[in-house]
Amino acid sequence: MAWFNFFSKEKKETLDKGLSKTKEGVFTKLARAVAGKDRVDDEVLDNLEEVLITSDVGVDTTLRIIERIEDRVSRDKYLGTKELNRILREEITALLTETGDDDEDDFAVPANKRPYVIMVVGVNGVGKTTTIGKLAYQYKKKGYSVYLGAADTFRAAAVEQLVAWGDRVGVPVVKQKMGSDPASVAYDTLSSAKANNADVVIIDTAGRLHNKIGLMNELTKIKNVMSKVLPDAPHEVLLVLDGSTGQNAFEQAKQFTAATEVNELAITKLDGTAKGGVVIGISDQFKIPVKYIGLGEGMEDLQVFRRAAFVDTLFGD
Repeated sequence: MAWFNFFSKEKKETLDKGLSKTKEGVFTKLARAVAGKDRVDDEVLDNLEEVLITSDVGVDTTLRIIERIEDRVSRDKYLGTKELNRILREEITALLTETGDDDEDDFAVPANKRPYVIMVVGVNGVGKTTTIGKLAYQYKKKGYSVYLGAADTFRAAAVEQLVAWGDRVGVPVVKQKMGSDPASVAYDTLSSAKANNADVVIIDTAGRLHNKIGLMNELTKIKNVMSKVLPDAPHEVLLVLDGSTGQNAFEQAKQFTAATEVNELAITKLDGTAKGGVVIGISDQFKIPVKYIGLGEGMEDLQVFRRAAFVDTLFGD
C-alpha cells in the first residue's frame, strides 16, 4: 500500500502547516540558487550545497545528496534547473528509504508483543514528557490499554507533568517517591501492566545532560530490569530530539546512540522553525528510523513519520 492510504486530509494539513516555515525557507533559498540559470552546473550545485547545509540537513548528508545529483548530471549530460526540485525529492526520498516504512498502520501494536514497551530517553526540554502524553493519547484512541511509568524520579516536576498527562488522557501512571530507583519504577510499571493485560507501556526516564556517564549507566540498568519482567522489553528505545535546535540535535543523537541502543527517533517542535531539514540529516546519518514527528501542541499533532509525505510537503508545489 502507498503512504496516502493511511494519510488523511487532516494529517496532510497538519503536516503542511507544521513544516510551513521550513518549506518556505527551502524554496526561497532554492529560488536564489537557480536564479538566472537554465541548467544545473557547478555554480548551481555549489549554491544548492549551501541551501541544504543552511537548512540543517547536515554536511555529510548534503555532500551525499550533491554527489547523487552530480552523478545524474554526468549521466544525463544535461539537466535543467526546472527539474531540480523533482530530482531533490527523488534523491532525498531514496536516502530515507531504509529509515522508515510508509506501509505500516499508524500507532499499531504487534499482536505478539503485549504489552508493547517503549522506553523514552532524551535531555530535558526537548518535549519528552509531552511526547509520551501524546503517544498515550494516540494508542488509547486506537483502543489499546496504556500504562505510563514515571521513572524520572529526580525531578518532581517531571512526575507531576506525567501524572497530569495521565489524568488528561485517562491512563494509569505508576510512580514512587522522589529519589526512588528509576529501575524499580520501571519494574513495577511492567509488572502491573502485565498483570492487567495492558497493551502498551511507556516509560519516562531522567533527562539530565546527555554527556553524563551516570545517566547512561542508569538507562542500561532500567533496560536490564525490564527484561526480567518481559525478556524482549523494551521493544522501542525512543530518543526524543528537539528539531528546532538544529545541529545540537545531531550531537544529542550521537551521544545517546553511543550510550544506549536507541532504535527509534521522535523529532519534536518542527512547527515554528525553519530547521526541519534536520530530520533528513539525522535519518541518513544514524540509520535509525524517525518514527514520530511533533508538529504542534495539540494531542493530534504528533504524527507517525512518513518519508514520502514529508519529502512531498517540503519539495512539493
